[in-house]
Amino acid sequence: MKLSTDGLIIREQQTGEDDRLVTLLTRDYGVLRAFVRGAKRIKSKSQSATQLFAYGKFSIYRGKDAYSIDEAQPIEIFFDLRNDIEALSLAQYFCELAGELAPVEDDAGEYLKLILNALHMLSKNKRPHAQLKAIVELRMMSLSGYMPDLVACGDCGKFSDSGMFFSPVEGQIFCGECVHDHTCTALPNGVLSAMRHICYTDISKLFSFTLQEESMNFLTNVTENFLITQTSKKFKTLDFYKSMKG
Repeated sequence: MKLSTDGLIIREQQTGEDDRLVTLLTRDYGVLRAFVRGAKRIKSKSQSATQLFAYGKFSIYRGKDAYSIDEAQPIEIFFDLRNDIEALSLAQYFCELAGELAPVEDDAGEYLKLILNALHMLSKNKRPHAQLKAIVELRMMSLSGYMPDLVACGDCGKFSDSGMFFSPVEGQIFCGECVHDHTCTALPNGVLSAMRHICYTDISKLFSFTLQEESMNFLTNVTENFLITQTSKKFKTLDFYKSMKG
């Protein structure tokens, strides 16, 4: 059985002298692992299309026990990511998140669109790293079933207050009168607005908001804490990214 789809290489590993095992985030079939036979020997066009961060069109053969890539046509390679170690490490983190949270062998068009937009912004330095990190973390969590309820206070239904608090455990906001959990974080109004924007806006407008640097850093800490709290996972690429930031 053959599958034809476009996708992004989010992981690669050598499995022999010439073979490579790659993980793809595909539009139509979600996360797939596939072998690239004779990766070092195939013509350069296909070789570039099967390396990390390569986005392209793939013809994939589904065998009895494994997938194999028959043909790959590159669309975008994101070479510029390799010019900045911090951007490179953040891109690797995005790919690890996709591998963890995107569906397996099911439609993943929204995940792919999110990652491709983020990699484009990252490679061209069009948005602060903290902003891109917060967007990918919170939007991907929302896509994968962890969307927080940021519409109104989880107890009394109040939309806004002089101070609203976010619970990473419950995935809800609470007003000052209803907050009851010591793990809740007080959210500046701009940060709450940004979180609502990330969760609820159309992807065409997803990256179109601004915050002051201090608020942006606050936002990315909140989204990261929510991600780690909800998934109970450690991400090695996140630790590496933080080490690159110093």
